[in-house]
Amino acid sequence: QVQLVESGGGLVQPGGSLRLSCAASGRIVSIYTMGWYRQTSGKQLELVATLNGGGRTNYADSVIGRFTISRDNAKNAVYLQMSSLKPEDTAVYYCNADTILTTAGYYGMECWGKGTLVTVSS
Repeated sequence: QVQLVESGGGLVQPGGSLRLSCAASGRIVSIYTMGWYRQTSGKQLELVATLNGGGRTNYADSVIGRFTISRDNAKNAVYLQMSSLKPEDTAVYYCNADTILTTAGYYGMECWGKGTLVTVSS
């Protein structure tokens, strides 16, 4: 079974920075796409950033120039460096992994972490 665990959320003042981390565990050989999504109360899940195995990134327009996604494939980990944070960035941030190859073959579903809360407030 593949599991994702996020860390790094917390309370930060507007204009501040945070770094989120997500580590995948299980009998993983490779993960093609890893990314971050977020959700605020009453709103739909929103893509924040993804990074695929070819190095291609995809960012939400609202975070371009402020957030940077990166990966450590050896650790099956993905990171989100968030800078110039705004109150509207407040949300639960979820890690996602898609197209996962394990020692038993391709994992039949994408995986989600349980989320980490980011609160941007003075």
